[in-house]
Amino acid sequence: MPGNFPIRIVIADDHPAVVIGARYELSATNTLAVVATAGNSTELMEALASHPCDVLVSDYAMPGTEFGDGLAMFTAILKRHPNLRIVVMTMMENAVALRALIELGIACVVSKSDMTSHLTMAIHAAYTNGRYLSPSMDRILRAAGNAGGKAPALSARELEVIRLFASGLSVNAIADQLSRSKKTISTQKSSAMQKLGIERDVDLVRYAISCGLVSDYGYATTLPAVDDHPR
Repeated sequence: MPGNFPIRIVIADDHPAVVIGARYELSATNTLAVVATAGNSTELMEALASHPCDVLVSDYAMPGTEFGDGLAMFTAILKRHPNLRIVVMTMMENAVALRALIELGIACVVSKSDMTSHLTMAIHAAYTNGRYLSPSMDRILRAAGNAGGKAPALSARELEVIRLFASGLSVNAIADQLSRSKKTISTQKSSAMQKLGIERDVDLVRYAISCGLVSDYGYATTLPAVDDHPR
């Protein structure tokens, strides 16, 4: 694949302004060509099926559609398109989620808070099967490493449950989306809350927002029914 230009790109984000901005940024580089855009995971799967693509540039959080978002979505994409290179462009600020992406084989992650020029560099790195973390993403991983045992040891699965709950899904809906039992989801949610020292659902939602885990510009359209009282 490397050596063929221009690099064909699909951009996916549930915020049209982000798609427009990314497309404009990439249009300035003659080695890159945006062949399709998508606003959710359903549109994204259709775009990848109908447009030959070298690199996917995608948001992490795009809730509410057929293939979900986050790790579940990227896993489904790589199962269908194992040779596809992926750049994640996100406001997420959680080291556990970043490590989970890297373990999945997605080693190019760009923060939306960094300069847009980092996106171009990440795409070229992904195309050559390299690794690229924008400055904010690199700082998050380094800070987590320096924190050692001080940081709560959330698993990637616990983190996904937190993120989906804060995005507005019930425990039952999360179980359906992740193909796990309701009991497993409840256990993972409770375990995460215990590790974080959180007793109320509303504080769990606030934690997810503070880490950039929910849809990037704040609350999802529908929030879960939160319990504002200690358990």
